[in-house]
Amino acid sequence: MSILVTGAAGFIGSQVSQALMARGEEVVGIDNLNDYYDPKLKHARLANLKTGFGNAFSFECVDFADQGALAEFTRHHRFDRIVHLGAQAGVRYSLINPHSYVRSNLLGHVNMLELARHRGVDHFVYASSSSVYGGNDTLPFRVEDRVDQPISLYAATKKSDELISESYSHLFRIPMTGLRFFTVYGPWGRPDMAMWIFTKALLADQPLVVFNNGEMRRDFTYIDDIVSGVIACLDGAPKDDREVKAGGSRSPHALYNIGNHRSEELMRMIGVLEGATGRTARIDFQSLQPGDVTDTYADISAIQRDHGFTPTTSIDEGIPRFVDWFKSYHGID
Repeated sequence: MSILVTGAAGFIGSQVSQALMARGEEVVGIDNLNDYYDPKLKHARLANLKTGFGNAFSFECVDFADQGALAEFTRHHRFDRIVHLGAQAGVRYSLINPHSYVRSNLLGHVNMLELARHRGVDHFVYASSSSVYGGNDTLPFRVEDRVDQPISLYAATKKSDELISESYSHLFRIPMTGLRFFTVYGPWGRPDMAMWIFTKALLADQPLVVFNNGEMRRDFTYIDDIVSGVIACLDGAPKDDREVKAGGSRSPHALYNIGNHRSEELMRMIGVLEGATGRTARIDFQSLQPGDVTDTYADISAIQRDHGFTPTTSIDEGIPRFVDWFKSYHGID
């Protein structure tokens, strides 16, 4: 079976592609390889996939927000399912470059839905985000919660993706699953995320910029657990039976939180990083940034019930693995 993975050069996309091929699937990957962060890391992920799986992995540099380029690409490829993980990521960058979020996360998402519609794919799995919960103060976050007050443009685009997907699933009966990811970290991670930024600063003996005076909590989710959840959902498309799905739809469209179901204090995360790097942090405390939330915590009961998802990796296990990879990737002894 051939599966189209968007964002295949990205953090989650590359790891999902690897896991799919490890079990015998063929993966067609696309990515626009933009410079939101250093493209060298994206090329390294792709090289790792090609080295490990050869002809099982094919890749083309395609911007799925470009309707013409996407149509030309898909003329030459066949696939049965789509895992749409490509997007413009990052909360704070949406304050600087809002148009890139509208183009990639809205126009690009519609382009992918149109592709799924006209190809008649078996299942369309797409990335949403825990950011959709905005300033909700009832923890843990449940997929049944109202998510009508996004506090960043990034969150607003992801909530919009869920709504547009619901309309497509209702109108065209396309089986879809949306996944609200919670603070993913691990080897091959993204340089704009706290785990990477703090590790880099610690190893360089630079101060760590910590917002809201460190009074923040996050549901840190290790990449291997995320990948297992994505694939479990991919294998279990929602049925078109008019029954209520996770998230409330009666169409073949389900929404799930995919997190670790453990909300960790940010300062404890930094403490584990100190132990893994053997360095003591110097902290530069600053106020809460626009668009940031103070707490995230995933209720994963729906995805556990429907797909048997059970994360197993605590930050005490996952952070040292990330630090070991980080040092190896950068050639640090």
